[in-house]
Amino acid sequence: MDKNYKRTLVTCALPYANGPVHIGHLAGVYVPADIYVRYLRMRGREVLYVCGSDEHGVPITIKARQQGCSPQDIVDRYHKIIDESFKGFGIDFDIYGRTSSDVHTKNASGFFRKLYDEGKFVTRESEQYYDPEAKTFLADRYIVGTCPKCGAEGAYGDQCEKCGSTLSPEELINPKSKLSGAEPIRKKTTHWYLPLQDYEQWLREWILEGHKEWRPNVYGQVKSWLDGGLQPRAVTRDLEWGVPVPVEGAEGKVLYVWFDAPIGYISNTQELLPDDWEKWWKSPDTKLVHFIGKDNIVFHCIVFPAMLKAYGDGYILPENVPANEFLNLEGDKISTSRGWAVWAHEYLQDFPGKADVLRYVLTANAPETKDNDFSWKDFQTRNNSELVAIFGNFVNRAVVLTHKYFGGRVPACGTLEDIDKEVLSEIPRLKASIESNIENYKFREALRDAMSIARAGNKYISDTEPWKVAKTDMERTATILNISLQICADLAIAFEPFTPFAAEKLKIMLALDCLDWEILGRPSILPSGHQLADAELLFAKIEDDAINAQLARLDAIRAEREAKEKAEAAKQVAPQKEECTFEDFEKMDIRTATVLEAVKVPKTDKLLKLTIDTGMDKRVIVSGIAEYYSPEEMVNRQICILANLKPRVIRGIESHGMILMAKQGDGKMRFITPQEVLANGAQIG
Repeated sequence: MDKNYKRTLVTCALPYANGPVHIGHLAGVYVPADIYVRYLRMRGREVLYVCGSDEHGVPITIKARQQGCSPQDIVDRYHKIIDESFKGFGIDFDIYGRTSSDVHTKNASGFFRKLYDEGKFVTRESEQYYDPEAKTFLADRYIVGTCPKCGAEGAYGDQCEKCGSTLSPEELINPKSKLSGAEPIRKKTTHWYLPLQDYEQWLREWILEGHKEWRPNVYGQVKSWLDGGLQPRAVTRDLEWGVPVPVEGAEGKVLYVWFDAPIGYISNTQELLPDDWEKWWKSPDTKLVHFIGKDNIVFHCIVFPAMLKAYGDGYILPENVPANEFLNLEGDKISTSRGWAVWAHEYLQDFPGKADVLRYVLTANAPETKDNDFSWKDFQTRNNSELVAIFGNFVNRAVVLTHKYFGGRVPACGTLEDIDKEVLSEIPRLKASIESNIENYKFREALRDAMSIARAGNKYISDTEPWKVAKTDMERTATILNISLQICADLAIAFEPFTPFAAEKLKIMLALDCLDWEILGRPSILPSGHQLADAELLFAKIEDDAINAQLARLDAIRAEREAKEKAEAAKQVAPQKEECTFEDFEKMDIRTATVLEAVKVPKTDKLLKLTIDTGMDKRVIVSGIAEYYSPEEMVNRQICILANLKPRVIRGIESHGMILMAKQGDGKMRFITPQEVLANGAQIG
């Protein structure tokens, strides 16, 4: 931390209050931020930790319509769920506010009004999509239709989730409003825009020249936007739910949620510290750090700084924006709309007392510079093989043996041997590495350092074998256990930012007064004769049944999704082919036939060799239907064939004709057969 800063203001991206938070949110934003804040507080630094619910915007109004309630009902429900989830994971904000509060409404409204009065906005008239039945303008996400790229139904106006293509509403085939199902119309509307291009050169100097230390993923995305040239960005929307635009002629308009939400950081600070908030937002002695996810980089690195620059009045800018990339789930993108997620509040119910385990796994596998994957098997392995078998096992052995041989009192440390000196010298080195990594937002590496302390302790007690030494040399046993207990105290301190519940449990077990970072690595944290509390297991093994239950839930979600996709695909109709004449059709000799024999064509997966009776002759047709029908299913089946198709050789077999089949959008091939059995050779036409 720069010595010129007296305090640190840490903000976390405001979670959207139209649903619960999931592991992607925890891994991307809230767990790393909490690690950072806990560490700073342990160092005695002055810190303010601010977050809150983002409670405005179209998705909330949509959910309210769907559930037949008010937007306020929606945000009240999810604000409570989200707040309780954070508390359940030990994420301890100084304030967890709300953008629907009166303080925020006044603050955001005043922010807009100042920029408006100073002529910082431009106005534009444009045509936007409008739902004539719901009587509301539609965001791109609330227009659905057929994807022009892959033909998938249900593509959004900004993206097709099936093929991943970026779209615009104009490109959709048969666009419909997600609200009412009506076909949207284009309607003129006027909005205020922040001319970001006016701040482009300043942003280049501030970020591209002044903050080259930012993470490559953050710096790279910002540079890409700046190199592409910034454009004016709308700051108002046609909507009823939100902060009303405080100017004449703006009836039915509210502040755009991206403009409204970041002001929430300031509003929440004002709510908490009404008389002292300015030192956190306007003092050059304050270091501002935004913890956000990948999808918020542009807003926090370009848009919000441009807003603060336009506003003036001494607002500070972020010193760093350590944004994480995305976390996938079992190899698939987390999707709230598809239910493909591990919800924070459900995890706390399914794994009571194991909040630390998820904090640990999400940090160990954090998507700090690239997307990463969460799997339940890895979760189980890290708990059982690392937290239980290394960290927990070492602590348990040290404390239990101290109770067994010394009545639970820390024994005196005698003459140190080389193995003792070696393990004790490791701790200060690892402490320095933890500090460096956390200060530089490398939380995954910092956790690895902390676990290295546990590994060193576990190896030390295994190598020295105090349970054997105690049979012949209690003085040496005392030294071994004294050193082991000092390492246990080191672990209580080192792991507090990462696994706060386990650290507190260990602190109580060791009867430590406090978890002061500065004493980490000292050889005598616990004085001789210090009385320990009873031994308790820090972590418990997670059995296969618990993991299999989670995998079964995901399997059911995946199966339901695949069935739905197949059903939707089956409804898709291929475009009509170009016109043909009646004479063209008359040339085709389509007849009924019966399959006499069927065998697989050797060394192929798709081909069957069929011997058929056409009523005119017996002939062979080679058909690519083996992936849909077995040879046994084909024998005695009546089919329709194109009898006069020119023969061709397929895999060395001369094929005389082609079977007529229907193919749906799901790719399944089905036979075209008469409703009743006909004589072989009956003509169809």
